[in-house]
Parts: sequence; C-alpha cells; structure tokens
Amino acid sequence: MSTPAPNKPLSGIRVIDLTHMLSGPYAGMILADLGCDTVKVEPPGRGEGTRRLLENDPNHSIRGMGAYFFTLNRNKRSVAIDLKSASGLEFIYELVRHADVVLDNFSAGVTKRLKIDHETLIEYNPAIITCTITGFGEDGPDFRRPAFDQIVQGLGGGMSITGKQAGEPVRAGIPIGDLGGGMFAVMGIQAALLARQRTGIGQHVDISMLDVQISLLNYMATMYAMSGDIPGPIGNSHFVHTPYNTFATLDDMIVIAVIGDTFWPPLLDVVDVDALRDPRFDTAAERLKQKPFIERLIGERLRTRPAQEWLEALAAVRVPCARINNFAQALSDPQVLHRNMFVDLEHPLGGRARVPGNPVKLSLNNDESMTPPPLLGANTAEVLEEWAGMTPAHIARGVAEGVLQQAEGPEPALRNMASTA
Repeated sequence: MSTPAPNKPLSGIRVIDLTHMLSGPYAGMILADLGCDTVKVEPPGRGEGTRRLLENDPNHSIRGMGAYFFTLNRNKRSVAIDLKSASGLEFIYELVRHADVVLDNFSAGVTKRLKIDHETLIEYNPAIITCTITGFGEDGPDFRRPAFDQIVQGLGGGMSITGKQAGEPVRAGIPIGDLGGGMFAVMGIQAALLARQRTGIGQHVDISMLDVQISLLNYMATMYAMSGDIPGPIGNSHFVHTPYNTFATLDDMIVIAVIGDTFWPPLLDVVDVDALRDPRFDTAAERLKQKPFIERLIGERLRTRPAQEWLEALAAVRVPCARINNFAQALSDPQVLHRNMFVDLEHPLGGRARVPGNPVKLSLNNDESMTPPPLLGANTAEVLEEWAGMTPAHIARGVAEGVLQQAEGPEPALRNMASTA
C-alpha cells in the first residue's frame, strides 16, 4: 500500500486524478508531493496516454515506463475504471462520496458528457471540489477550441517577446503553458479547500491555460496598457537594466545582471575596461542609452578568459552572475543537490531513475519521501475497499464485467478472484 506519509502538509486530503498528458498530471503530482492521497483513475487496458509514451525508448524509459509517466505520477495510486460505462461510473460515484477533490484536464464539455461534471458530482458529495484545466476555460467565444502548450504560448503574448528579433518568435524551452496551468490549478484547489473549511461546501475551479499565460505577463502587460507601445523581443538583454545579458567567455556562456547602480563599480573593477569608466555610465538611465556600446565592450573583454575565472572574480565582489548551465551542470549543481532537488525514484518492479524533487520546503511538514509511480490498476481493490468500504466480491464483479482492472502483471489478484467468483 502506498498511502501518503502523515507528516506531509496536505495529508488526509483525498484527490481523484482523472488527468492525462502534462498540465493535469503535473497538478496531481504537486498535490501528491504535498501529501494528498492522490488516486489516478485510468482506463483499463492501456491506461492513461503518457503511460505508453516513450515506454520502448531505451534512453528515456525504465522497465517499460517512460520518463513522462515515471516523473508525473510519483506518490500516486492507480485505479483502473472504465468511465464510459454506466457500471464504471457507479464505482467513480462511490469514490466521489469519500473524496475531497476531483481533478481533470479534459477538453471543455467532456466532463458533462461523461457525467462527472461538478453539477453531477455534488449530488453524491456536496463538499466535493472539482477542478478542470482547459486551454481556454469553460466559457467565452473560443472556449471549445483545442489547445496544447505551444498554442497558448503563442496566443498569450509571451512568444512575441522571446527570441532575438521580431519575426522569429521562440517558445519557452520549458512547456510553461502546460506547467503554468498545473501550478495555478493547485493554487485554486488549495483556495477552494480553505473556503470549504468556512462554508462546508465544495465548488468548481475553472483553470484556463491562456488565462495563466496572460497573468504571467504581469507588469509588462501593465506597461503596454500605460504606454500603448507593443514590446518586441530583445534576446537575453533587459529593457531597463544595463548590462543585463548573456555573454560568451573563452569557453562557456555566462549571465551578468547589473540591477541599479550598486553593482556597476565592482563590475568595472573586475572587467577593467578603461572606456567604461566614463562618469556618464554611472547611472542606469545613462547606461541604458549606450547599451549596445557597453555590452559590446564587456563581451569583448569576457571572451579573453574562461567562464570559471570570471564567475569567481564576479562572485567575490557580489556582482550577480551565473553560468548558462546545460542539464548536466544544472542537475549536478551543489546548491541543487543540497536542496534535494534531483532525487532517486524507485520503479515499482525494481530499479530507479533520478527525477526533480519537491521545491516546496516547509519548516514543520517537510517530509519529501516519494513512492514509485504505480502500475496500471495496482491499487484498484485497495482504494475501493479503503475509501468506499467495498467488498472483494463486489470488486471482483467489476473486474469480471471489464469495468475494473487490477495490477499489470502475469497474475493480477483480482483477475484470479473474478475467474473463481
């Protein structure tokens, strides 16, 4: 059995995870990392879509489980139920009676069609909190449009300011459309849980991935509203601060970020370029006017020595700087490892691989233990008995009818039970 450790902050909260692909599973992963008893409901047979993604890729899978599913479904339990059958829905409704949250990222309108929308589920549990992550929300002129990560990145404005020049937009390397939707879903669910403490009543959380992208524009959207000026891409530089950019050294790329005027004199002492000691450059406003000139001279100087020498010299005088780490460098950084942010995760059949850790560090409830991602239907009987008090015979009938599935493997216990019931 893989129930959450009691010292996690959200222990005792029961989540039915109906999600697939990335945005929803990521939200479910965060909730599970924080201690929710997160039960992943998957269709019998092949399971959720990412369960099979990369499963046969020798470089990106472990024991037939690809990197997507392996990472996103740690700390969860798996129950295999056919949502499209009336008998399967009855099992879901029984779980809902004993759950706190139902999370999904189906396309708009799908939960209503499947009869698992909020209005339906509150008939079984008035305190239930439901959350749906969609591309465009659940109302408005375009809410039924299909959407994936890059679609909302494009529509949300962020791509238009990413890259080096207009006409060549670049998406964020991290799928921030999907991941942002998942993060805001967790925030919305936690807000609804707090509200329920006061009212005793559940509610629906409607998360639009496009809404999230607009929110992330933050002060830049306000600047546009104030000025009417449409910003364009400026590469890795900054529209206010100078020098604030990536620079090539003799070997690696580094970042230098001079915010305000405090860091300018110590930077000058390190790079030691006489032409930059002009008093005109002492203020940020004047440096901004000469940004190409200043950053060109700094770039020429930095290319004369290796990155590590520059980084050590800049760090010694507390000028903000960093190497542009590749994955190997980032995931072996001593600070990252000290913070437990790249950790071993077991496979349920043996073996392990490393995955990103939990970035939420709490002073009292900081249990960061992880259970393996589950095999398909590994916890079907366990959860139905534990949550809903179902008998083995009742569960066995569901298996015999094909609306339930128990554990992958050559001899699933409930298949045997069904054959002899």
